[in-house]
Amino acid sequence: MDFLKVSSKSSPASVAGAIAGMVKDGVAVNIQCVGAGAVNQAIKAIAIARGFLIPTGCDISCAPVFSDILINGESRTAIRLAVYVHRLTAHNSEVPSLEENAARAQ
Repeated sequence: MDFLKVSSKSSPASVAGAIAGMVKDGVAVNIQCVGAGAVNQAIKAIAIARGFLIPTGCDISCAPVFSDILINGESRTAIRLAVYVHRLTAHNSEVPSLEENAARAQ
């Protein structure tokens, strides 16, 4: 399985473009980050990519998992984000706000 590797110096807009392009091409999107700064940039990229994709009828979400990896012979803990694609229909084309979700849960 290949991963988009995101660092603390990665441009969220560039990563978002890569995510959106992969989603549009039907390619599985998996992201790997090491460190809090890298995770921050990856999450920002996912939020930006959602903005690119929702008008096209797609939405995305992600699920994080820890993974032990080797970098230069040293064991590190990475966070991997699996990106899931959701096709929007006429009935769910409007993404509910946090307030709407909270009201529905009551």
